[in-house]
Amino acid sequence: MLYDADGARGRLTREWYERGFYSRETLPEALAAGSAKHAGRKLVFHAQGRTQSHRVESLYERGRSMAGALRRLGIRAGDVVGIQVPNRVEGYVAFLGAMLAGAVVLPIVHIYGAREVGYLLRESGAKALFVPDRWRRIDYLERLEGLRDVPQLEHRIVIGEDVPADCIAWDELQTADDFTPPPLRADDLALILFTSGTTSHPKGVLHSHNSLLAELKAAFKLEGKPSVVLSPWPAGHIAGVLSILRLYFSGEESVLMDAWDAHAAAQLVERYRVTRSSGTPFHINSLLDAGHADGRDLSSLTDYLVGAAAVPPEVVDRCQRAGILTYRAYGSTEHPTITSGTPEHSVQKRAHTDGVLNPGCRIRIVDDDGIDLPEGEAGEIVSQGPDQFLGYHRAELNDAAFLPGGWFRTGDIGRLDTEGFLTITDRKKDVIIRGGENIASKEVEDCLAAHPAVSEAAAVAAPDERLGERVCAFVILQRDAALTMDDVQAHFAALQVAKQKTPERLEIVAELPRTPSGKVKKFELRERLRTSD
Repeated sequence: MLYDADGARGRLTREWYERGFYSRETLPEALAAGSAKHAGRKLVFHAQGRTQSHRVESLYERGRSMAGALRRLGIRAGDVVGIQVPNRVEGYVAFLGAMLAGAVVLPIVHIYGAREVGYLLRESGAKALFVPDRWRRIDYLERLEGLRDVPQLEHRIVIGEDVPADCIAWDELQTADDFTPPPLRADDLALILFTSGTTSHPKGVLHSHNSLLAELKAAFKLEGKPSVVLSPWPAGHIAGVLSILRLYFSGEESVLMDAWDAHAAAQLVERYRVTRSSGTPFHINSLLDAGHADGRDLSSLTDYLVGAAAVPPEVVDRCQRAGILTYRAYGSTEHPTITSGTPEHSVQKRAHTDGVLNPGCRIRIVDDDGIDLPEGEAGEIVSQGPDQFLGYHRAELNDAAFLPGGWFRTGDIGRLDTEGFLTITDRKKDVIIRGGENIASKEVEDCLAAHPAVSEAAAVAAPDERLGERVCAFVILQRDAALTMDDVQAHFAALQVAKQKTPERLEIVAELPRTPSGKVKKFELRERLRTSD
């Protein structure tokens, strides 16, 4: 499970122990300590237009009861538990319960369809899955019908009133089970998150107790004094996972949203006097627009971390004029925070760079052969750090993901200045980042190829002011065929893939630009879109 082809990971792990980034503490132990230390602090869940407030220690005790209930179901340390629940209290308790039970938690983005969820469950070997019966326009019970071919999935736990006969009702698990935490090690696997990459299938990213704790402890040191935090991140995203766990380390009172609604967010900032938040350019721009349109008082919000998508300098400048100290950060599911700005950095650095190295992290800027480039020259970013993942679930993906010495190949292009500030300039990975969510272009292309009118397709990122990027499909049609956006949308809906992966722009072309070896030159397609826009 641990990728250590040349022994480098073992050496790095020993270094991180010696430097204090790693310890023998596990996440269940840290959660117990945090619950006692920050008793009385509150979490607010804003779900489907309603808000609920809960004390940290109350949620922890509910998590302990859920851990006991999972043990009664036969879930043991090391078993995988999937959770596809939006940010609501039941999903939070399920996450805590699985973590405290010593299970490996598998958060699943709540908008994924049966096809995607089935792949993640089969790939991970999950034994249990939590879902709501319905949420907004999504009928999860219909999706459960599409999961009949996941033989190792023993338990389907449904939150809500409409529970199929072959599923377990959430209410059945709400008992005060006697629970004793199982023995765990800090280097054990704690989390699997699947992220879209350059392949059509998502890749399972493995994190240990130590790698997550290193990220959480470093983040708290950077953030400083306790504050009120608004989180728009879904629980299936690495930032959403960290939002769930970080509360037990920082003592911050937090507001978690089940779906982004800028007008609701502005109201929450005003009502709870939110001081800090994070998101993509889309989140902060729409929040400012809604606050202005609705006459909301956003003056308490003074600190905003923006990332997970390309960040135009204009976003930071706009926030500066609104009195919000906004700064950029850089990381990924595999390595959550590599660099970050701070409110203390100059507006020039905050607007035009992605900050400085997180504690314990190192990076190199290399060429295509893995050779270090001179200072200031742009090349691929490779990284090391205590919050770095263990490797991919499919071991065959790891050789291409690491350079000798345990250096993770991020696939992003950047440069370092003389003061140690990193700037991301481009992306080698063929990924579309729509509103902070990664979409593998190959998955979109594979879906398009299944349409009878399509001869060939290439999916690329189209620039978008609101979401950063949208999915654009360049399509060569079969002879005498026709294709419209309505046709494409109906086709993707029939395939049961997440809605955000459906192309939102369609370009019918006679041919695609290619290299001499026949590969599509997608950079030319992206440039064509930038020029036309």
